[in-house]
Amino acid sequence: MIGTGGARRAGTFAALIGMLVIAACGQSPPPPAPAAKAPAPAAQPASAAATTQPPRPTVERIADGTDQLTHGHYLVETIAGCGNCHTPHLPDGSLDPEKAFSGAFVIKEPVFEAYARNITPDKETGIGSWTDDQIINAIRNGQKRDGTFYGPPMSFGWYKRMSDTDVRAIVAYLRTVKPIHNEVPPSTYQIPLNGYGPMVTSVPDVPKTDPVKYGEYLAGPLGHCMDCHTTYVMGVIDMKQLGHGGNVYNKPFGYEWAAVSANVTPDPDAGLGKWTDAEIKTAITTGYSRNGRKLLPFMPYGLYAKAQESDLDAIVAYLRSIPPLGGAPAPAKD
Repeated sequence: MIGTGGARRAGTFAALIGMLVIAACGQSPPPPAPAAKAPAPAAQPASAAATTQPPRPTVERIADGTDQLTHGHYLVETIAGCGNCHTPHLPDGSLDPEKAFSGAFVIKEPVFEAYARNITPDKETGIGSWTDDQIINAIRNGQKRDGTFYGPPMSFGWYKRMSDTDVRAIVAYLRTVKPIHNEVPPSTYQIPLNGYGPMVTSVPDVPKTDPVKYGEYLAGPLGHCMDCHTTYVMGVIDMKQLGHGGNVYNKPFGYEWAAVSANVTPDPDAGLGKWTDAEIKTAITTGYSRNGRKLLPFMPYGLYAKAQESDLDAIVAYLRSIPPLGGAPAPAKD
């Protein structure tokens, strides 16, 4: 969780310079994020020499289930991708399994310096002394135990629509991870932190019977993908540009490069209109574009690779359904 002592987005957010990610929720727009626009991108690593997209590797999928703990394990370790921000990264971009969910990833913007919180069950530096309802309130409403609010960049506007079943399953699973004592520095903000709209206390489940609607839910409240892939204008998310991309992220996770969120609308030139379903899913789960170019290690491809095929199919179905938008500020090249 990112904030002055509490919650940061489960994941990840998500995907950048040519990186595909899941799209976002088309329900009522989330509240504006007060983050400032990042400066121009720095030099980026050379593209891979491959000329064709490699096949998806055979990985062990994480089983989903109806019991709370199994379901929470599935969400946290796949679509929600909590560890992408809350687990320190190794030099190759992978997550450090010895420090899972212990926090300290930092995002610096002109108006804030935010640290991902320790969300292990450690009672002194993590969430071990928190009640379930306090954790849920922090995730969905961005509210700390003392009644004040966390700040960006955690995607509270999207998480407000996370269902009771899913958010409670996530909390149940976090209770079972290894407690790690890790004191994270406090986040600092030069902007007012006044909350994120009306407080949410209960959210119903989204049925899986409609793949587009369920994909919208996976890509929004659970995956918060559009928080990166919807264009920000003067630091405020513009829902008229849903999926348009073009947001710049400098030195994510401390890497010496910048990333730009891709256009994930069905536009045939700037977006995914010419991509096959298989190509989209391969990019999401392997980090390779359709022409074989290696994508930057900001999006948690390894986590998405373990997701159920039906969830990936729903995400793609949703991406196909959003309005096509061309000419993003920095559209990803296929």
